[in-house]
Amino acid sequence: MIPFISVKTPSCLTLMDSFLEIEQMGIHSNYGPKNTLFEDRLQGLYFGGQGSCLTVCNATIGLMIAMKMAGRRRTCSVSQRYALMPAFTFAAAAHAAIWAGYTPLFCDIDPATWAACPVSERRMIEKYGDSIDLIVPYATFGNSIDLAHYAALHEETGAGIVVDAAASLGALDENGIGFGSGFAHPIVFSMHATKTFGIGEGGVIYSGNPDHIAVLRVMGNFGFGEPRTATIPGLNSKMTEFSAAIALACLTTMEDVATRRSALADCYFRTLPIDFEMQKPRGHRRSYQFMPVLLPEGCCRNAVREQLSSQGIGTGAYFSPHLMEQPYFSGLCEADDLTVTENVSRRVMSLPLWTDMTMEMVGTVCQALENVLVPASMSRVAA
Repeated sequence: MIPFISVKTPSCLTLMDSFLEIEQMGIHSNYGPKNTLFEDRLQGLYFGGQGSCLTVCNATIGLMIAMKMAGRRRTCSVSQRYALMPAFTFAAAAHAAIWAGYTPLFCDIDPATWAACPVSERRMIEKYGDSIDLIVPYATFGNSIDLAHYAALHEETGAGIVVDAAASLGALDENGIGFGSGFAHPIVFSMHATKTFGIGEGGVIYSGNPDHIAVLRVMGNFGFGEPRTATIPGLNSKMTEFSAAIALACLTTMEDVATRRSALADCYFRTLPIDFEMQKPRGHRRSYQFMPVLLPEGCCRNAVREQLSSQGIGTGAYFSPHLMEQPYFSGLCEADDLTVTENVSRRVMSLPLWTDMTMEMVGTVCQALENVLVPASMSRVAA
């Protein structure tokens, strides 16, 4: 059996001392000492000591408060406020935008990187103008994106920027440092159990501007800018001390885990049949949650997945359906031409890639794919 996802979080036995410290101290939440220590260590080890970090109970809540803070400031009400984002992303981004008061605008994606297409972004900006209050790029599948492009869009349009980097904690940019280091706008990372940096449930917001994190910290504590007094919009986004203790333990193995997963990905690149298209890598190292590939045109994805499943190999299909194909969003949101998104979403398949997976397992998956490729190609039925 080769499952699609195999979660590996620190052993409870290795965490007992930390948990006992929390119990004895009696501080379980409210940005306690474990939480503060994790934020400081992450900032120093991963972000090179630049900017500030804020933990959150999960990345969706992190997106919500970051979007609420970062959006364009208005002196009068308008009928519609938009958040521009790719349609090829997880539902959390669109849900967070709606909860924060924006209507998602979906742009198309680049056919090589599967991140937001700059040409499609430009069309939407020209069409909707300054009614776009927020731009939410997605670092697709832990791959780095061009943050300088979004800094320039902010200067040009005045729209706020929030980067959805759900799977990217552990990725290194083209300079070999933590993805997002020094970037002035909020970047939201997930620490869900299925991610490279997985603690169970949690997230972290990073910004190269400490003032942004200071505001978000107040927002995440009910907007209490004064003792027990709400001065700005708020909710409860705080992460528990127990989760922070797990995050501290994960920090000690972060580099080894990311390196191991990167080596497994390299094995896939070397071994997969040439018929499969791969996402173009960007940056020094990606953070792999799984291995995404595009099936050859004409393959029936359902048939391929069923045949792999019959051999004990688990797979996924992120992100299919894409957001504009999902009933709730299609009835509420607006979109550009999504030709590339539709093609990628129809053909994408996610292959197993997890920390304790072996190179032999990768070879087994690749061989199985090669064996089913020809019969699967005979079917012209779309998945």
